[in-house]
Amino acid sequence: MSWAVEEWKEDLSPRVLQKIHELESQLDKLKKERQQRQFQLESLEAALQKQKQKVENEKNEAATLKRENQSLMELCDSLEKAKQKILHDLQVKESQVNIQSGQLNSSKKDIERLEQELKR
Repeated sequence: MSWAVEEWKEDLSPRVLQKIHELESQLDKLKKERQQRQFQLESLEAALQKQKQKVENEKNEAATLKRENQSLMELCDSLEKAKQKILHDLQVKESQVNIQSGQLNSSKKDIERLEQELKR
């Protein structure tokens, strides 16, 4: 069938045939170049999609870490409040122990004094 494609060139001058050959050659080169560029474009688009997915994954991870950080900060705050409450309760109890210790010492002195009075 290629003979039919070439049939239209039969009566053309050598100069015109040469020009046709050059144009066909140039067309083949341009087709190959177009295929290469199309392949490059597809490769770059695939790489771009991969990078977009990576960025999206990083954003999701950052959001997750931000939520986790917020949760940990809230937990730290509540633990700090609990610590302060426990320290306050401890101070109150130490104060009560000191008062009772003072009362105990006072009572011991009273008992010793009363025992001394009883002995006399």
